[in-house]
Amino acid sequence: MSASEHVPGTVVIVPGLRGHVEEHWQTVLAAGLPRVRVVESFGRDKRDLVGRVHDLQAVVDDVEGPVTIVAHSAGCLVTAHWARVTTTPARAALLATPPDLAKPLPAEYPSLDELRQAGWLPVPVDRLPFPSIVAVSSNDPLGDEVRVRTLARHWGSHVIDVGAVGHLNPASGYGAWPLAEALLEALDAMTIDGALAADDALLPPA
Repeated sequence: MSASEHVPGTVVIVPGLRGHVEEHWQTVLAAGLPRVRVVESFGRDKRDLVGRVHDLQAVVDDVEGPVTIVAHSAGCLVTAHWARVTTTPARAALLATPPDLAKPLPAEYPSLDELRQAGWLPVPVDRLPFPSIVAVSSNDPLGDEVRVRTLARHWGSHVIDVGAVGHLNPASGYGAWPLAEALLEALDAMTIDGALAADDALLPPA
């Protein structure tokens, strides 16, 4: 039985500050799931946090039944901001390689001052109102591992070390990321059983 058959409800894909990319692991994941919606914020100004939160809420409102969020990069921060204001929280969330916004981003991204003025900063540190897993890269240029682990602790998230995967994007060699489906299964177990397993127990066998 495939991992997708274990995933209940609808998976909502929340992208980072990127356009639509066919080879991105979120795109590949979405193509293989039976019930999935993608938050289509690709054309928005990268500073537009309010619009992205609105886009996420609109998708959640349009879905019948439980929602599991799969967010990447700045999409994790969108999810954290959304969680502070929504009255329809998700069933669970997989948050992959969130940036920490502790240092200037590359030139193609807004400045930290622009992000602060648009409401991205400070990054929310409220406990998320749903179970979550944060996938942490050991060499992410946009998120220091220690800071991201601290952020995950504030969110009440389980932390999974996914190794030296950069920012987990095509520029880092991803592409398909099969671990995403295994982590969705782990989230499923957490929501059904209330499991508080050790982080290593959530990982699939090597």
